[in-house]
Amino acid sequence: MENRYKAYWKKNIRLLLALLSVWFIVSFGFGILFVEQLNQFQIGGAPLGFWFAQQGSIVVFVFLILIYVIRMRKMDKDFGVDD
Repeated sequence: MENRYKAYWKKNIRLLLALLSVWFIVSFGFGILFVEQLNQFQIGGAPLGFWFAQQGSIVVFVFLILIYVIRMRKMDKDFGVDD
């Protein structure tokens, strides 16, 4: 039973690290580090770097939350810890 819990948390932490990596790349990378390169492109009349810093990162964050909820529900069922 203890091995099962360890496997559950290992898989949970791996998912969190993957999603947090995407979050970091989008918010810090696209919004700050690569803004000059992204500003060469336009989206909705605004430079792409500005768009990512203001709105794009929020959209990505919502999708990351959705992905986390879906994956965790499946993982909970797989490990038998769902409601």
